[in-house]
Amino acid sequence: MAQTNGRTNRRDIYLKLRQLVLTLELAPGAALSENELAASLGVSRTPVRESLILLAQEGLVQVFPKIGSFVSRVDPAQVADAQFLREAVELASLDDLPAALDPAVIGELRANLDRQRRSDLGLEEFFDLDEAFHQGLMRLSGHGNVWTTVAAAKGHLDRARRLGLHENESPAVFVAQHREIFDAITGGNVPLARTAMRTHLRAVFDDIERIRAHSPELFATDASSVPVRRNIVVWE
Repeated sequence: MAQTNGRTNRRDIYLKLRQLVLTLELAPGAALSENELAASLGVSRTPVRESLILLAQEGLVQVFPKIGSFVSRVDPAQVADAQFLREAVELASLDDLPAALDPAVIGELRANLDRQRRSDLGLEEFFDLDEAFHQGLMRLSGHGNVWTTVAAAKGHLDRARRLGLHENESPAVFVAQHREIFDAITGGNVPLARTAMRTHLRAVFDDIERIRAHSPELFATDASSVPVRRNIVVWE
């Protein structure tokens, strides 16, 4: 990443580091070196340090004086809070669906669902399509702009969702759930869409319990415990 000066540079570094955390490239529990991060991004340590402070305020990084900075482990309590917010917003959005659905948005959602079924789809490609699908559903009810607020609050949830995607052999089950929600909406059956949406959004809790059973080191336990500097491997 080319080095620039000023606020734009700091914002870019923050967004890049946040993405590395959310996509699990910086794994839960991993030690963070300001020097190494600055070198890999081609910047000075200052914007890296400032970015880590911002990420700590979001709960995605923990800073321990005289020990160092670490990627926060996934916190099931924060996952539950974010999922509660997301479910409340998305179910409320379904209740505001108009009688006549925007044909342009419906077309985009159909195309999105078709792309989700590609056999060569990568995990991050599916994740992006998943995000676009849910935002598109909110656009149908006129609440598309609210998605930005939801997205900003679900860092721990997004990491748990990605862990779940890695755990499953394919995203086929999620694609089927998306199709069920879409068909219920276009068929005018909002109660069915709400039920399907609730089931879909709560699947992350089963993923957490299954993954925590074999990889407990990825999840937060005692917030007061001090980590040691060692490498954390998510998948081999």
